[in-house]
Amino acid sequence: MNTLQRILYVEDEPDIQAVAKLALEMVGGFTVQICSSGEEALRVAESFAPDMILLDVMMPGMDGPSTLKALRALPSLATLPVAFMTAKVQSHEVEQFKSLGALDVIPKPFDPMQLATQVQAIWNMTHGGQ
Repeated sequence: MNTLQRILYVEDEPDIQAVAKLALEMVGGFTVQICSSGEEALRVAESFAPDMILLDVMMPGMDGPSTLKALRALPSLATLPVAFMTAKVQSHEVEQFKSLGALDVIPKPFDPMQLATQVQAIWNMTHGGQ
């Protein structure tokens, strides 16, 4: 089944967590699990079994890139679609994030009404729009 349903969102800022969860669940109809740190994401990711992961870049402790690397080391998450959400969206920064294995970068601040559409578009890149 190639529909996007379960999203793991790793973000340390409670206000952004709340807005994103609301946007993705109410507008997108997705099931969203929030993690406040990379460490927490590593603990819950496999049991939550997300279809896609959204990762903040700047976080205390493990940042987004190191979280992605650790998640990729888990067999069940090795090929999972991942996008970074960050204010660092200059082209060389985006290229760096993609070189780490992210499909795309969603700029912050994001538009809550557009977030679900942006996430779905990134998902479609890997699943041929099915």
